[in-house]
Amino acid sequence: MLRLAASSRAAIRSSSQHVRSLSSVSFDKFPFLKELGLESDMPGVFDGREWKANGEKVEVYSPADDSIVGTVQWGTQEDYQRCMANAIAAQKDWAAKPAPFRGEVVRQIGLEMEKLRDPLGRLISLEMGKIAGEGVGEVQEVIDMAYLAAGMSRQIPGQVFPSERNQHTLIETWNPIGTIGIITAFNFPCAVFGWNATVSMIAGNTQIWKGAPSSNLVSIASTKIVQNVLERNDCDPAVSVLCQGGTDIGEAMSNDSRLPLISFTGSVRAGKEVAKTVAGRLGKSLLELGGNNAVIVMPDADLEMAVRSILFSAVGTAGQRCTSLRRLYIHSDVYDEIVPRLLKAYSTVRAGNPLDDGTLLGPLHNQAAVKTFEDAVAKAKSQGGKVLVGGARMEGTPLHVQPTIIEMEHEMGIIQEENFVPIMYVMKVNSYDEAVMKNNDVPQGLSSALFTKDFQNVFKWIGPHGSYCGIANVNTGSSGAEIGGAFGGEKETGGGRESGSDSWKQYMRRSTCTINHGNELPLAQGITFE
Repeated sequence: MLRLAASSRAAIRSSSQHVRSLSSVSFDKFPFLKELGLESDMPGVFDGREWKANGEKVEVYSPADDSIVGTVQWGTQEDYQRCMANAIAAQKDWAAKPAPFRGEVVRQIGLEMEKLRDPLGRLISLEMGKIAGEGVGEVQEVIDMAYLAAGMSRQIPGQVFPSERNQHTLIETWNPIGTIGIITAFNFPCAVFGWNATVSMIAGNTQIWKGAPSSNLVSIASTKIVQNVLERNDCDPAVSVLCQGGTDIGEAMSNDSRLPLISFTGSVRAGKEVAKTVAGRLGKSLLELGGNNAVIVMPDADLEMAVRSILFSAVGTAGQRCTSLRRLYIHSDVYDEIVPRLLKAYSTVRAGNPLDDGTLLGPLHNQAAVKTFEDAVAKAKSQGGKVLVGGARMEGTPLHVQPTIIEMEHEMGIIQEENFVPIMYVMKVNSYDEAVMKNNDVPQGLSSALFTKDFQNVFKWIGPHGSYCGIANVNTGSSGAEIGGAFGGEKETGGGRESGSDSWKQYMRRSTCTINHGNELPLAQGITFE
């Protein structure tokens, strides 16, 4: 997270010397930072030639205890233009290299990430606030994506179609789209970059990345890993440039017609603005936005499995995953059995410093999130909700809140909202059909899950009249996803797909090529023009 180090926009330390002193002391407490090549005061811009920034300095701090970790200097519009020029210049040579060579470079990025998995995972925990195990797991996603993308590089397909014309053949080819823009959010500051970057790089694109303004060190450390691998393979490191900054950098990217694709992860509100701006110049957007996710528990479900899964889906990452469980629909036949089990399970969750062994619940990311939590609890209660557990801040820590379950009715207005905090609304349903209707009756459509042993309902759930979500799980939770499948959702989630399956298509352009290998010139549809 960040505070502006020298700005009237935030009330912070009045002495820059005091800031530097605090940063140095806190930085030295975390030896894994030096393992990643980080320093207590760093530029947040890599233009492919050098690390150099000319913008405002911001303080990086840990949400666990509000301690300052270091300072990072953001980029200016001039820095952005320099990054863009170098990335565009690098793309011609990168695209000319064989796709399997590009895949080998990406595979090596995965190997380097694997070597640094623990320190990078702990940095994610330090800067974002998720527990260390989840931070390491996030890096593992990038490692897995690198290896998957390396395989993709040898399988980029093209089709051959029969032609209606004699001695003609139709061929479909896929080529890079150029230089793309990647804008990522605070909650998965490394993984989302990896989902995009690994596949885009094997496709032959170069990229400019703007990480979240509150995850500067993760962005820098990840970029350094990519830089080192590119240089080791005699490739232009401007294949992957970084320009950390505020909304001005994101707006510049969205407006830049040299970027045919903008991948944006963030709020629905911001995503709509990005989509509108990019569409205004007829560019393409890949959007990963809100996720008001639901789990349904039917009477025939394995209830023990359901409770364990619900706990992680709702409480993991302190409710700050795109796929976190927000709405729980329990069949009335088992409602009174499951709810007490959940209350007991919630009582076992150990809150604390996310870097400490045994911690299961870390802090929220910033004070704004704490206010969102408090406002959501108050709003739910005002609409008739009953707090069953939690509902308040924890004492003795600035950003920890109690994981919360609120008994609600589906018709209450707050059910339509995604609040990015550990609040789960629990509701009764009386049938499978009612549960599916309520699952789909929100503006968002990212993740969902059904717990049942009835395979008629399973196949209805994953069919055309089932879950209207990009992720429709069965007997496992809503939270998290493997990299082999495409990740994304419908409606206000944005419609984008990243990661595996055929998501690579979004980073390439398709051409249909008609090849005449004969001596005549027949026209399509039998047209004569003589």
